[in-house]
Amino acid sequence: MKVKTILVSQPEPKVENSPYFELQQKHKVKIDFRPFIHIEGVNAKEIRLQKIDLNHYTAIILTSRNAVDHFFRVAEEMRFKVPEGLKYFCQSEAVAFYLQKYVVYRKRKIYVGPKDFADLSPLIKKYKDEKFLLPASDQLNADAPITLNNLKVDWTQAVFYKTVMSDLSDLADVYYDVLAFFSPTGIKSLFKNFPDFEQNNTRIAVFGSSTQKEALDHGLRVDILAPTPNTPSMTMALEKYIVEANKGAK
Repeated sequence: MKVKTILVSQPEPKVENSPYFELQQKHKVKIDFRPFIHIEGVNAKEIRLQKIDLNHYTAIILTSRNAVDHFFRVAEEMRFKVPEGLKYFCQSEAVAFYLQKYVVYRKRKIYVGPKDFADLSPLIKKYKDEKFLLPASDQLNADAPITLNNLKVDWTQAVFYKTVMSDLSDLADVYYDVLAFFSPTGIKSLFKNFPDFEQNNTRIAVFGSSTQKEALDHGLRVDILAPTPNTPSMTMALEKYIVEANKGAK
């Protein structure tokens, strides 16, 4: 069946040259964006209940822009003056660049990993005597704890923000040819909002093996999968499917 409409379970991209917009124009498909999940910050009182004292740490490990935002939000709520000597270990250049929203880059000790959390290992090992804080979500990837435990450094994980399922009740009577998911929680949100959801002719696109597993566990048929060697991004996987599905279709 021809693909005419796609719902992407993420916020709409803010950049004009997003590959989603190119996909939409090139193949004349309608693409809507709607986050199936959203982030909510944990307040300072809850963080104190986790026995977190920001004065205790000499280094912060930041895995995402959300982690940056919520670390500085909590610091402000706790009236904690972030010391200039605090070390920042950022998982990627994008996270390090985002840090400039809160600190004067050239005056801070910032260490950047190429991409994956494990890539931070040599940098963290070099400063193994620091006391590290990992402000994260309630759904932290297992790579971080495993890596830090293997390095045998003094580190503490704290939940600074949570992933929450969004209210999608306004979509109850809306149909899309393709639903695109990027996390297991997105799949869970679909079924929390629509417990009786039946896939029928709806195509399901998933990004990542954990999202694929969640979809299959819920009895969904996965039609589009990324990343793969030929389609490393969701947009590339969608385009490949659209080209094949719309070829000669009415």
